[in-house]
Amino acid sequence: MKILLLSDEPEPLFWDYYRPGRLDGFDLILSAGDLDAEYLSFLVTMAHAPLLYVHGNHDGGYEVHPPEGCDCIEDKLVTVNGLRILGLGGSAVYSRGPHQYTERQMRRRIRKLNLRVWLHKGVDIVLTHAAPHDHGDDTDYAHRGFEAFVPMLDRWKPRVLAHGHVHLRYGIPRERTYGSTRIINACGYTVIEIDPDPSQAAKTHIY
Repeated sequence: MKILLLSDEPEPLFWDYYRPGRLDGFDLILSAGDLDAEYLSFLVTMAHAPLLYVHGNHDGGYEVHPPEGCDCIEDKLVTVNGLRILGLGGSAVYSRGPHQYTERQMRRRIRKLNLRVWLHKGVDIVLTHAAPHDHGDDTDYAHRGFEAFVPMLDRWKPRVLAHGHVHLRYGIPRERTYGSTRIINACGYTVIEIDPDPSQAAKTHIY
């Protein structure tokens, strides 16, 4: 599957300077947060591919005007053409804004998903907004990653964890590896290709 990963910064080629056909060929779009609802709605319309998203810490407006035609996968595990994708959006607490969580709250969210991951015999992609602590986050208070994500990776061993929140202009690499997991910063956009488990290939469940 060819997947378009997005977060934080709209890509002008897909928005201001869009040309017909530029989004052809994508099987799935995943948004890791902090993008305008109108942008996501435009992408899902032009790409003719499912668009799944989690919330960033600046996505409070989604409660009133969610991205049309897109599916929120916060605290869910969904299957698209056999690819198992789980969503855990939000950032660490740094203000009174929306979609911010303490480490304790994030650990609780993860625990609630353990059974679902087990029933699905694993997860292929974990879609977050924040990075795991010390694995793609930044040193300032607002952009620190979640410590809770590290034992989650040890336990679930997803093939990919895609996140946003930390802009590449901060000097953070686009991609790194933790064990068998590719940790990918989706800021702006990047493209990955990943094949689903053959035993899951015929399944699509978006709740």
